[in-house]
Amino acid sequence: MVFGDRTMHGKMMGTSLTITEIMRFTDRFYQDTEVISITTDEGVHRSTYGKVFKRSNQVAHALLHLGVQPGDRVATLAWNDHRHMELYYGISCSGAVLHTINPRLFPEQLVYIINHAEDRIIFLDPMFLPLMETLADKLPSVKAYVVLTGGEKMPDRKLLPIHCYESLLSDQDLTYEWPELDETTASALCYTSGTTGNPKGVLYDHRSTVLHAYAACMPNVLGLSHDDVVLPVVPMFHVNAWGTPYACPIAGAKLVLPGPKMADGESLHALIEGEGVIIALGVPTVWFALLAYLKESGKAVKTLNRTIVGGSACPVSMMEEFEEQHSVYTHHAWGMTEMSPLGSVNRLLPGMGSLNASERNEVRAKQGRAPFGVDMKIVDDDSNELPQDGVAFGDLKVRGWWVADGYFRQDDNSDTHDGDGWFSTGDVATIDQYGYLNITDRTKDVIKSGGEWISSIELENLAVAHPDVAEAAVIGIKHEKWGERPLLVIVATEGVVPDETGILSLFKGKVSDWCIPDSITQVDEIPHTATGKISKKTLREQFANYSFG
Repeated sequence: MVFGDRTMHGKMMGTSLTITEIMRFTDRFYQDTEVISITTDEGVHRSTYGKVFKRSNQVAHALLHLGVQPGDRVATLAWNDHRHMELYYGISCSGAVLHTINPRLFPEQLVYIINHAEDRIIFLDPMFLPLMETLADKLPSVKAYVVLTGGEKMPDRKLLPIHCYESLLSDQDLTYEWPELDETTASALCYTSGTTGNPKGVLYDHRSTVLHAYAACMPNVLGLSHDDVVLPVVPMFHVNAWGTPYACPIAGAKLVLPGPKMADGESLHALIEGEGVIIALGVPTVWFALLAYLKESGKAVKTLNRTIVGGSACPVSMMEEFEEQHSVYTHHAWGMTEMSPLGSVNRLLPGMGSLNASERNEVRAKQGRAPFGVDMKIVDDDSNELPQDGVAFGDLKVRGWWVADGYFRQDDNSDTHDGDGWFSTGDVATIDQYGYLNITDRTKDVIKSGGEWISSIELENLAVAHPDVAEAAVIGIKHEKWGERPLLVIVATEGVVPDETGILSLFKGKVSDWCIPDSITQVDEIPHTATGKISKKTLREQFANYSFG
């Protein structure tokens, strides 16, 4: 109860929520838990949390040596491995800002975000050295480059000044007096993929990162414990590998980092079996590759218990194949860079286990329920909140403890945040009476035909259930009578001539007849964004002149 200035405060310790505390806790209780990496220069590298954090101490000393000050942005251009993990903690806990860069972005986008962030140092894997050499003269803020390798593997280089990571660390002390940071100190910076306009910077702080990691460990979210072996097939350069480099140390889970082997089914199978992976996280394209390899080779993933699938809608057919063929349970999830990224995870509520297969799959196809710490609602065009009945759909808005309240160096956020602080996700969705979120489309991708909305995601999920279809995308094509009509674009299963009539028959009885695509076109490859999502923008450009016969 509040009475003016007579508010009563509790007598509790005001310890700041910082990433440094994650490191201290894990170093004390789980220092011998393994961190396994696939590296570009050493193959399989075996380490522990204790060893990783000792080297993070050396990273902090090296940053001082390189002239890095608190608040400076320090960039990484690297895959998932132990060195990148060392930088995660060494940079952020020293008071600098870890800026993870997605190397899959276009060169002009890389130049933009490095200059926008004003990065002082760039740590990079050797394979990205040629790329940086072509861009270096356009990056005035960068004062030095550090190649993530050992001296004997140091490649020929033209960049100056340049350092070898292992040589740089070898001269540094294994202990470091970490500063006592305020929990609102910026910790990391990640830019959106910039599919419309320039990429936007999302600036995380220590408090939001710790709360996000804490929530991820909860049973109804990722459900992590020290009994788990976790494989994030999610780049550490994209939304901090969904928070696993922070959540796994908190839980004491063994961490398996796949390096550049993120879309290779054979390599993923070997890593899962070799390290006893129990939980794996990734986008659908990753699991398409793994399932295809398992089917072709006849091999199994005996230790894998569950997968977390996000980034794009997860087809029910994929969930069924994982469960029926490999006894692996798949959890659908959803999030955004602006949300650190976890926004929802799908777990069945008590009693839902008795649903028949069709009813159960209908629930599982949804993106799930928000964890404690995230609030969400759907609104109409006038920002009026819509009922959560699973029928009404509208623009999805969110707010919460790890949701960005604006963008880095962008003062005007009126187009993304309303006056009450709600963030407009750009998704069209329903929320049912149990709180399950169902993304029906991106606002810019939804198809309006004859005044009615058609969900491209729903059609795509149905299409990939057909054995002739390896991947599918649906876009709206201009139509003289109906405004827009859906076009189904497919990649055929290898060695198969697709049965178009059979594919279209799948939609009968599952969606209204007027929602069924008017036509199917086959392509060798569907374009993807830098973060692995289907690029509807590119497809719309590719089929801009398409007309239905």
